[in-house]
Amino acid sequence: MTKIHQNHSFHLVSVSPWPIIISFSLMNNLISMVMWFHKMNYFIWLSIPCTLLCMYQWWRDVTREATYQGSHTLSVYKGLRLGMILFIISEIFFFISFFWAYFHSSLAPSMEIGQLWPPLGIEPFNPFDIPLMNTIILISSGMTVTWAHHSILNKNFLESHKSLMLTIILGMYFTLLQLIEYFESPFTISDSIYGSTFFIATGFHGLHVIIGTLFLLICFYRMNLLHFSKLHHFGFEAAAWYWHFVDVIWLFLYISIYWWSY
Repeated sequence: MTKIHQNHSFHLVSVSPWPIIISFSLMNNLISMVMWFHKMNYFIWLSIPCTLLCMYQWWRDVTREATYQGSHTLSVYKGLRLGMILFIISEIFFFISFFWAYFHSSLAPSMEIGQLWPPLGIEPFNPFDIPLMNTIILISSGMTVTWAHHSILNKNFLESHKSLMLTIILGMYFTLLQLIEYFESPFTISDSIYGSTFFIATGFHGLHVIIGTLFLLICFYRMNLLHFSKLHHFGFEAAAWYWHFVDVIWLFLYISIYWWSY
């Protein structure tokens, strides 16, 4: 990319093909998924890798602009922080809708479910079994990712490597335990409003854990390439914020859906 002299501290993004390409790719994903639902068309297994490839190419360019070209100045950094904060706020309201649906049905059970919560015939999970273990895992991962952040701030990159790897392992372990819990579930997503709200809320949270784990894996890869320094590590900082958001949402899920309903 050609570096043009500018008399301001903001980043005017160069012309890039990736936004329009990934837009068509996402539209292709939607069409392929609808076809897969109705006709078992396996074209989706081609469209999703294409989207991931476009994402990799786009993020590669952003990484180059931030790490090697010096485009992410202090003013750009402030804008990125604000953008990440607004994104997390939007995610909070996304989960508020699930909690709203859950408490709307649980605080005043309707006649259709026998005016009981959980409905008759639904055996809820024991909150002191896998859910409690997952709570301990996520709280521990929140501490390890904070450990990694402070290690970067203190220029102790050996400690940041170890603590970030430990966070990733804990995230994968959480996902594995939740998968086991789903396989052992005595009810399904079609079992009244309880099953629907339970699997939608915990399922989307599990998806966020997977996304957060991938986020941290990318940060670990970049850390090995020495992309982060004491003053330049927003990619990791954004991942840490996202991970803390996932932790807090899980605490609300555990208290309301697992412990309170038991």
